[in-house]
Amino acid sequence: MSTPIPVQQASTVSVLRQFYALTKPRVVQLIVFCALIGMVLAVPGLPSWADVQRGVLACLGIWLVAGAAAAFNCLVEKGIDAKMKRTAWRPTARGELSDWQALGFSTLLCAAGSALLWFTVNPLTMWLTFATFVGYAVIYTVILKPLTPQNIVIGGASGAMPPVLGWAAMTGDVGPEALILFLIIFLWTPPHFWALALYRVEDYRKAGLPMLPVTHGNEFTRLQVLLYTFILFAACLMPFIYGMSGWLYLVVAIGVSIGFTGYAFALWRNYSDTLARKTFRFSLIHLSVLFAALLVDHYLR
Repeated sequence: MSTPIPVQQASTVSVLRQFYALTKPRVVQLIVFCALIGMVLAVPGLPSWADVQRGVLACLGIWLVAGAAAAFNCLVEKGIDAKMKRTAWRPTARGELSDWQALGFSTLLCAAGSALLWFTVNPLTMWLTFATFVGYAVIYTVILKPLTPQNIVIGGASGAMPPVLGWAAMTGDVGPEALILFLIIFLWTPPHFWALALYRVEDYRKAGLPMLPVTHGNEFTRLQVLLYTFILFAACLMPFIYGMSGWLYLVVAIGVSIGFTGYAFALWRNYSDTLARKTFRFSLIHLSVLFAALLVDHYLR
């Protein structure tokens, strides 16, 4: 027979899980992965042991600050989250964590991550990461999201920063290669998010958020998704054109971009919630495979 867990210990584990949930782990994992790609591409050839150490510390610092931004977002949007099925489970929305607990947790993570980046990586990476925190947690969450249907377009700049952070961590500056990676994520964000918003439109309407499907309708949003995938397709070719990647990346980029554009075209022609979900899920595959191809191509070359 298994030994029962004491009530106090079980309660502590539950609270820790709630704090962990505030960091939006899946989102942060993708952020750190994109930052890691920026780090790898910034180092010619195989990294030295010093590069590996700096990369690990940079990933940890970026994870802490990104988690802080996510926690602050949960705090600010707790009322909105409570009205939406997708987010009603969050500890702040359910009242399982108080405002002061969420704010203190966010502050602690941001301070710890910023200090780690400043003292063990470099000040530029710290300032860029902190600016990303402000861009997402304050400018996007507090100002843009409740005011304009272009919130995800403008606010997408914060979400596109991870490879720039990774590049800065390893080189101490921001090169054109990092800006190309930034552009890819910046253009990927609107069709990715609007595909989700299309089948969650009633949640956003109920929450009073001016998301594009709410303000401009389903058909207009579908057209925007399709147009953005065309522009994104072109941006995904830029690493090869600029010379920072080879033929392997090009083949993969064309393949996944055709896939994303194909989903967007099908969605534009004949809408269904099921197809919108598939488009959203493929967008995640698109970005992950694209950056993984950059990584593999970098070492094969």
